[in-house]
Amino acid sequence: MLSSDIFAYLLRLGDTTLILAQRLSEWCGKGPAFEEDMALANTTLDLLGQARLWLTYAGEVEGTGRDEDTLAFLRDAHDFRNLLLVEQPNGDYAVTIVRQFYFDTWYSLLLQQLTMSADARIAEIAKQAATEVTYHVRRSSDLVVRLGDGTEESHRRMQTAVDDLWSFTGEMFATDAVDERLAAQSIAPNPATLRETWLQYVTAVFLTATLVLPRSTWMQQGGKQGRHTEHLGYLLAEMQFLQRAYPGAKW
Repeated sequence: MLSSDIFAYLLRLGDTTLILAQRLSEWCGKGPAFEEDMALANTTLDLLGQARLWLTYAGEVEGTGRDEDTLAFLRDAHDFRNLLLVEQPNGDYAVTIVRQFYFDTWYSLLLQQLTMSADARIAEIAKQAATEVTYHVRRSSDLVVRLGDGTEESHRRMQTAVDDLWSFTGEMFATDAVDERLAAQSIAPNPATLRETWLQYVTAVFLTATLVLPRSTWMQQGGKQGRHTEHLGYLLAEMQFLQRAYPGAKW
């Protein structure tokens, strides 16, 4: 049971970082400024590298011969375990930044806890990823403030993005049996324990950015169990096309 739980958990981490990297890659060459284009590309590469580490370890734990590429390119949407938040379309730049801010803040807190995991490999990957994500949090937080407290138009767009994406944040802290068993073994934290710190940080940044924290308590869930929005299928169709059209192709 423990190995299957670890495998499931690694898929959640690997799929979430992989799908967000794919989303951010859609901005390549289309950023609102050259500096932003480069920053998004660098964030994409960081997340893709982390996804490779999580999925490689997942394949080893599973023990059936599936490697990172097989897990990334030869699974269907219902087999993915990523958070619903990261599969949401980029929208305008406000949507992309708010999505990144919600994710970065949560992921940084999670990685800090995972560096103390009883699983040495998880702890090692988390330590490597935490350094990169510390920068991601700083950058997305700064952009939330700059755009939220910017022009009337940028403020309006940011508040709309904050409101529209809010219902996807609850899943980050939803706890199921896998989470509970891994927490009991000190392998991963109970997600619910991260919520208060996350909320305090988000609230503080929104205050500086003159943005209003949504009051709704209704949250979307299902991504961690393989129930996704329609957006994931379209994303995978593009991401997986080459491997599925030319199986086993080598460069």
